[in-house]
Amino acid sequence: MKINIESNHLYPTQRVQTSTVENTSRASFSSALAAATTEASPVKQADFTNMTRKEMFDWMNSQIRSGKMSLDESSPLLGMTMKISVATGQSVDMASDTTRVNFMENARVGIEGALSRNDADLARRLQVAIAIMQKNQGQATSVDARA
Repeated sequence: MKINIESNHLYPTQRVQTSTVENTSRASFSSALAAATTEASPVKQADFTNMTRKEMFDWMNSQIRSGKMSLDESSPLLGMTMKISVATGQSVDMASDTTRVNFMENARVGIEGALSRNDADLARRLQVAIAIMQKNQGQATSVDARA
């Protein structure tokens, strides 16, 4: 038995005409649909230019658990998830801190600071952290199976 997967139209000469207004409406609808789909996407992607400290910490732990990152590689990333309150001198709980951070920029600034202090080891470790983040930027971090 052979299954034909080609399109078979009853009236091959019949064509649908669309107006410019309809094309514009379709384009607007398509872009609105794409934006809504992106916002409600069940797949979360790593964006190191805009994530919370908790998101970074969770991503880093998942990389370590899966064997994609060693503990040594994670150390500069772990340091970037720490935050000390100026007012109290105590660490700020990352679970309640919803501040979005640009970790890529923080690492670049950290490299500049390390080089100004002649700390080549820290500069090298932060450069490795940037390379890890660049490699994983936009990669799927989790999938919402409910969607």
